[in-house]
Amino acid sequence: MRLMIVDDSNMIRSRIARLVQTPKLSHLILVAMAKDGEEAIRMAKATDPQLVTMDITMPRVDGLAAIRGLVAHKPEINILVVSALDDKSTAISAIKSGARGFLGKPFSDEELQMALLSIMDDK
Repeated sequence: MRLMIVDDSNMIRSRIARLVQTPKLSHLILVAMAKDGEEAIRMAKATDPQLVTMDITMPRVDGLAAIRGLVAHKPEINILVVSALDDKSTAISAIKSGARGFLGKPFSDEELQMALLSIMDDK
């Protein structure tokens, strides 16, 4: 499964990229990393990811707008929101926009693994 990581924090992008190299997630292939929603939409058209981790608070184009853009381009895309905005209304907005799951920051490696596996299993 092709993965794109979207987060304005280089530290979070690197952490998720490192985690998907573990044996449990070996079927994931990292195809792109974007630092904002605008870059994510552009890169998705070029790399065709099937799974996306998406931050909400980013410069230029935020995560909710990026989710809507990605879903409009590819309705079957699987998006896991990974955000510090972990209140219920943000999660509901993300799901209504087309995300399939939500994980609050900070998160453990195990929590991220489980959330990714859950979204992939729901396919």
